[in-house]
Amino acid sequence: MTKKNVLFLCTGNSCRSQMAEGWARLFHGDKIEAFSAGIEAHGMNPNAMQVMKEAGVDISGQSSKLASSLTDIPLDLVITVCGHADENCPAFLTKAKLVHVGFDDPPKLAKEAASEEAALDCYRRVRDEIRDFVRDKLSALIITSQNTGSVDRITFTITNDEEAVPSSNNLPGLAAPS
Repeated sequence: MTKKNVLFLCTGNSCRSQMAEGWARLFHGDKIEAFSAGIEAHGMNPNAMQVMKEAGVDISGQSSKLASSLTDIPLDLVITVCGHADENCPAFLTKAKLVHVGFDDPPKLAKEAASEEAALDCYRRVRDEIRDFVRDKLSALIITSQNTGSVDRITFTITNDEEAVPSSNNLPGLAAPS
């Protein structure tokens, strides 16, 4: 079976997309080749690396890179993990199936934290939301992107119970649990 090329895209490729790439490699490394990139490259966020390491996933070998560095890779699926990347997705990436899942920005959340531990808790919450999405929804997205030629774009929202729910119910394997 040929591995599918999946890109996680965010603004700076320092935190959310890096976490998603790490989780994808862990949970789906046999089925996909995971990449992450940004509209800009801000470098690796040390807090993101720390909370991923706490969860048993070492992302310190990954690097922050621009989406334009991946133009030679035929991408099957592009998942934007922040609104800015969704709104500014580079045109060459739109040839792949596009999925948007807007996760909160841990550095922005952490600015309001009363302590370093509270700041890290912001990163942990988003880490866990990304983990759940990648673990529970990514396989179905890959299958859907292969089998449903009419689906070019899917948008998920994180509900109050932190469940990623597709905005369309007619997507096999992606419906919210009853």
